[in-house]
Amino acid sequence: MAYQVTHRTEYSYPSTVSSSFGEIIMLPRELPGQHCVHSTLIIDPEPHDLRERLDFFGNRAAYFAVLAPHTRLSVTAVSLVRVHDRQVQPSLESSAGWEQARDRLRAGTEDDLLDARQFVLDSPLVTISEQLAEYAAPSFPSGRSVLDAVTDLSARIYLDFKFLPGVTEVKTTIEEVFARRAGVCQDFAHVAIGCLRSLGLAARYVSGYLETRPPPGRPRLAGADVSHAWVSVFVPGSGWADIDPTNDQLVNDRYVTTAWGRDYTDVPPLKGVIFTQGDVQDLKVSVDVIPVPDPD
Repeated sequence: MAYQVTHRTEYSYPSTVSSSFGEIIMLPRELPGQHCVHSTLIIDPEPHDLRERLDFFGNRAAYFAVLAPHTRLSVTAVSLVRVHDRQVQPSLESSAGWEQARDRLRAGTEDDLLDARQFVLDSPLVTISEQLAEYAAPSFPSGRSVLDAVTDLSARIYLDFKFLPGVTEVKTTIEEVFARRAGVCQDFAHVAIGCLRSLGLAARYVSGYLETRPPPGRPRLAGADVSHAWVSVFVPGSGWADIDPTNDQLVNDRYVTTAWGRDYTDVPPLKGVIFTQGDVQDLKVSVDVIPVPDPD
């Protein structure tokens, strides 16, 4: 599959902003099974400075500075992405029992194990707890393979938590989400990550996009897509496997990955600071993920 992904964020301010500084994490990564053919950042007003770098996790992060006075700021990322074979995951049958994977992760000294170990630790929005370990336990009987157990956990989260926009915000902690048993994709991902880390497994937060399909006979609505989030779990000897607890499915060719980190705080699509006398702003976000002919 090939997709044109357009992610537009617009801020409107009631009084003049003298300058804006921000970081953008909206550009797709290069991965096995995913190739970004090209990408463009469009910022209005035109930035005084715009440069791209790789952050600590290898994500494409772009820094910008708008120094001209303005009352509106628009940031748009447009990318053409080719996705193939994303449905290929480490085998559910051949992956090791989860206790074996946990113990190998703790003791191993291989580079991939050392890198994965950071994703077992607490992070700003995901804290290890006995409550999460107890919730995960029914999915992790002794000897069950990692991916079989994670697939079962994903199905339980999908059934036990209600998808309900508006009840949480970007800084909502996992304890609050667990108490409400409701939230959005970010929250579902945080719950799954917290459960896995509480059992000693490595899990990271993945952000990106999912192609949504309109009902039969209905046209695709412009701007109706949204950014998405899911979970990646590390299987020693096999690598990382991605699963989406919001939709209870393994990640496939309909997903585009932009970034990963410990939780949402590492990979917000846009963050920054402004200098203004006002304290109110209006925010509009629109996302389109449109299938297009493969450029090859």
